Amino acid sequence: MTKTTRATDAIDAIGIPYRVVRTERAGSAAESAALQGVELGALLRTIVVRRGEDDYVFVLVPGGRRFDWPKVRARLGVKRLSLPDADEAREVTGYERGAITPFGATRAWPVIVDASAMGHDTMAIGGGAHGVNLHLAPADLVSALGAQVVDVTVPEPPTA
Repeated sequence: MTKTTRATDAIDAIGIPYRVVRTERAGSAAESAALQGVELGALLRTIVVRRGEDDYVFVLVPGGRRFDWPKVRARLGVKRLSLPDADEAREVTGYERGAITPFGATRAWPVIVDASAMGHDTMAIGGGAHGVNLHLAPADLVSALGAQVVDVTVPEPPTA
């Protein structure tokens, strides 16, 4: 029995090929990538960024990299950005933090994909529920979401 999510319903409606990979809830990006059998850099975390009142952007950040505030501000042409708290993020996306994805969100906010993720054959992105992941081709993801591909991250420093 396959349980669908709003995200899988949305991607089905778009008609692009994808695969659902279900895993246990991971404690880190590295663990999630290992459970899904993908390289860390192919795993996309969806960050919701507030650029103004009722104005948000999804920024897709590959594992092993971190969001770079100056790069994102420059790209969006704004001086201030912030991250909504968990309740606000759920309100504006329809998803619980840790399961947020642009697919099937309550509003189609603009999407930025970090350019470093584009070198993979397959990208893994959240599927709208914890442990539900969507695997699809980078070009399909960008096309389906009307995403901009831009350099907006820096490598995470190594952990000791």
